[in-house]
Amino acid sequence: MSYSGVSALSRRHVLAAGCCSLAAVLASSRGAWAGETVALADADDVFAREGISGTFVAYDPGADRLVTLNAGRAETRFVPASTFKIPNSLIALEVGAVKDADEMFHYDGKPRRVAAWQKDMTLREAVTASNVPVFQEIARRVGLESYKTWLVKLDYGNRETGEIVDRFWLEGPLAISAIEQARFLARLAEGRVPVGERPQAIVRDIIRIEEKDGRVLFAKTGWDGKIGWWAGWIEQGPRKTAFALNMDMNRIEHAPKRIEIGKALLARLGVY
Repeated sequence: MSYSGVSALSRRHVLAAGCCSLAAVLASSRGAWAGETVALADADDVFAREGISGTFVAYDPGADRLVTLNAGRAETRFVPASTFKIPNSLIALEVGAVKDADEMFHYDGKPRRVAAWQKDMTLREAVTASNVPVFQEIARRVGLESYKTWLVKLDYGNRETGEIVDRFWLEGPLAISAIEQARFLARLAEGRVPVGERPQAIVRDIIRIEEKDGRVLFAKTGWDGKIGWWAGWIEQGPRKTAFALNMDMNRIEHAPKRIEIGKALLARLGVY
């Protein structure tokens, strides 16, 4: 294959997104490219035209290959916010703090900052609605020492919990980079997370969002009041491509842009 628009830069390479698709790059010269990073050279406008600072990562675990936009930020850790509902659910199911996706969590009648949280919800519904109080209850069931053990087992971000069991993924000290998110989600997509098959299957089912043209999207959003996340993976037959996006986001009105920008980049790469 001719690498028109592609040049070597140490172990990092530049892909002109307009001339090559991710699929073409990942399919070519697997030995030479294995374990290396492809940086999108001309996609900055996707964030910039919205006046937003952000990053995007796509990861092909089969080739151990990353595609990044704004690579420096892709390596920077941020609080995971509600994207932590993915590993949190895995841990809770594995340790028996939650029975299954349909276990009901009862609303205590107290006012919530999100009106949709003011009702009883199953685990499945709580993930979809990003119901923070439900997952704070789950966290208290799991316990701080258990999290300290499981964050190491899962190799999740900086693995830090601090001493407040129901806030550490919302306010810190837990933090994770977009690259780490994508690698973690790739392991879940491939069933390689060190928990039982049942918890992995349940969580994959809960975060399955939609399907089109033989491609299935699994994803979760997150927001801590400052940083917005959208992370997940695409399945097309046996092939899986994990992704993670984070961006500055100070207003909830900007929430849809996480998915809009993410889908635009996935489409640009020929993934979804």
